[in-house]
Amino acid sequence: METSQNKNTKWHDVITPTDLINHWQGHRALTRRAIEAFPEEALFNHTIGGMRPFSEMLMELLGIGGPGIKEIATGISSPLNEHFEHGNKKTKILDLWDEATDEINTYWVQIEPEQFQKNIKIFGQYEGTVYSSIFYFIDNEIHHRGQGYVYLRSLGIEPPAFYER
Repeated sequence: METSQNKNTKWHDVITPTDLINHWQGHRALTRRAIEAFPEEALFNHTIGGMRPFSEMLMELLGIGGPGIKEIATGISSPLNEHFEHGNKKTKILDLWDEATDEINTYWVQIEPEQFQKNIKIFGQYEGTVYSSIFYFIDNEIHHRGQGYVYLRSLGIEPPAFYER
């Protein structure tokens, strides 16, 4: 089927960097509300079917989001770190989440639009483009938040509405 769409259209002709960060931050705010919904002990101990506790999934997300955007903005690669001191305290997890959100916002504005097409090897090991890496960060968060929603429902807790971002 022929269309009149220009075959040379770039992704940023469809969605701007501002649109993309706003979309992601909407997801981050929703994930934060999911964290808030967890009873403290369940956040660190509740599991189903061999999945990790939600707190461990959050450590992965904290290791990817802020550090990944910092690496993209600065070009300085660091190994992936998924271990953050939280003392099994939900308030500390929320503080870490907020710090990562601030880090994402700080470094996001340093990424030039033409960088999004650039090939990179994020954390020194995962090859792709800048935008495909960012899409992975977002997709991975949605995936783990979905697991958290299963946990919340199994605890008899209604998770935040997924569409309220």
